[in-house]
Amino acid sequence: MKSCGILLPIFSLPSSYGIGCFSKEAYQFVDFLKSTGQSYWQILPLGTIGEGNSPYLSYSSFAGSVLYIDLKQLQAEGLLTPEECDSWDFADSEDKVDYDRVFMSREILLWIAYSRFRGGKDYEDFKHVHKEWLDDFCRYMDLKQPGKGREYFCFVQYKFLSQWLKLKQYANANGISIIGDLPFYVAKEGADFQAHPQMFQLDEQGEPRVQGGCPPDAFAENGQLWSNPVYDWDYHRSTGFDWWLKRLSHNFLLYDVLRLDHFRGFDEYFVIPADAETAAGGNWEKGPGLDFFKTLKERLGDVKIIAEDLGFLTDSVRELQKEIGYPGMKILEFAFGAWDDSAYLPHKYEENCVVYTGTHDNDTVLGWYGDMPEADKNFLHHYLDHSTIVRTGEVNLDLISLALESRGNTVIIPLQDYLGLGSRARINTPSTVGDNWEWRVTKEQLNSELRKTILTLHDRYRSEETIGGNS
Repeated sequence: MKSCGILLPIFSLPSSYGIGCFSKEAYQFVDFLKSTGQSYWQILPLGTIGEGNSPYLSYSSFAGSVLYIDLKQLQAEGLLTPEECDSWDFADSEDKVDYDRVFMSREILLWIAYSRFRGGKDYEDFKHVHKEWLDDFCRYMDLKQPGKGREYFCFVQYKFLSQWLKLKQYANANGISIIGDLPFYVAKEGADFQAHPQMFQLDEQGEPRVQGGCPPDAFAENGQLWSNPVYDWDYHRSTGFDWWLKRLSHNFLLYDVLRLDHFRGFDEYFVIPADAETAAGGNWEKGPGLDFFKTLKERLGDVKIIAEDLGFLTDSVRELQKEIGYPGMKILEFAFGAWDDSAYLPHKYEENCVVYTGTHDNDTVLGWYGDMPEADKNFLHHYLDHSTIVRTGEVNLDLISLALESRGNTVIIPLQDYLGLGSRARINTPSTVGDNWEWRVTKEQLNSELRKTILTLHDRYRSEETIGGNS
């Protein structure tokens, strides 16, 4: 028994003005999910978009990206005119986000909308309820983009949150739960660091003395430098993890289920001197561990969380995950090395896991398959031939079938793999800049043939179970 969902970022939706947003096409995608028997829509972080257009480099742990505000709803409210919005030509951006043009258009159009906005009780209630993080964010943005004034940044966050919660309510009413994503670290150039420097490991000048990252491994001989300031967990523990609990509570307003990115960091995290040029001189330090999750449960109850447990895991990480009971992730694209006895082979899965063909950081199945060594391909086809799935003749659908047929009680498939798209539809290639976070599905691709394909596979491996228990 398993529940199913589709991974598709908001920015990848069809829409009229250059980027997927909270528009009618988002509501239509919810209808599409419902019609294909899905229970989940997994998206990427909704926060402000940072360097390289990455949703994982946000300059706030609470604020949302104004790029997702639906301009047509603002038209309906009399804050914009169709002519003002249509003056921006996005004809060439149907299948790819042109971030420079989208940022420029939103900056101008949202300012026009703000100049016509007259507030009201809902707006004042929003400012009161979210005052703590909103004041920090607006203060930071007023310094980052002087001239607009703090009230403007309140306005755009009000529109972001109002529109998103309306869409989420529609999804929930139609049996679709939203899976969100929480980045582990925050950016140095951001509202959280500016407002709460005491939360981080700093030197005498108030600058980060260490940064986050990953040690050297087979994929990166010098390791990875992430440039993020590193938490002072002794401070967080002394406050009862107050900021973290507020952050998580806000995210559970936005999402029904939350994927904790870099879950290993709660057990041990890798620190590197702030001035280091590579990660070679870094070391592991202990994270907050079980104390954090006990406090989380005491304060927030039995919230639904997925642990991003990919990569090299130690026994202590496995013990922590086992103790708290959060499902981990299984990625089929990691499974089929010809000489490996991989833990990602589907016959090894336990029930309490979330199965993916790939994530936003992986190539599409067809792109991955095209680059496989011949020995790996032979092993994959041997495995498929001796599995119990119904072979489809298409490797992307066969891998989806493996995921659906596995013991894992939840399966999430990137939409590109149902569509059978190649590497051009990849969302992100880690440690690269450019051509990431841009792919968009077109209205024509969300057709009856795709609906039939998804529904056929869903019905073949039908189930009702959901993350955290039975529905």
